[in-house]
Amino acid sequence: MQIIFYTRNRCPLCVDAKLILQQLQREHQFQIIERDIDTNDEWTEQYGLMIPVVEVAGEVVQYGLIDPITIEEKLNHLI
Repeated sequence: MQIIFYTRNRCPLCVDAKLILQQLQREHQFQIIERDIDTNDEWTEQYGLMIPVVEVAGEVVQYGLIDPITIEEKLNHLI
């Protein structure tokens, strides 16, 4: 399973969100695909005001302030 993680440089919320995803990897098997929105105009337009954004199974699960409970609930639902 993959989690798409939209981020950008100098984003403190993104740093916190990545740590949360890495902690969740200890209990759930998934790969984090990190996408810097500043490298793609479409991503910048779509997610510029929302980052960090966590996408699971093609669905945006959470953005902005990321919490582990919401992400874990989605992961448990998919298993």
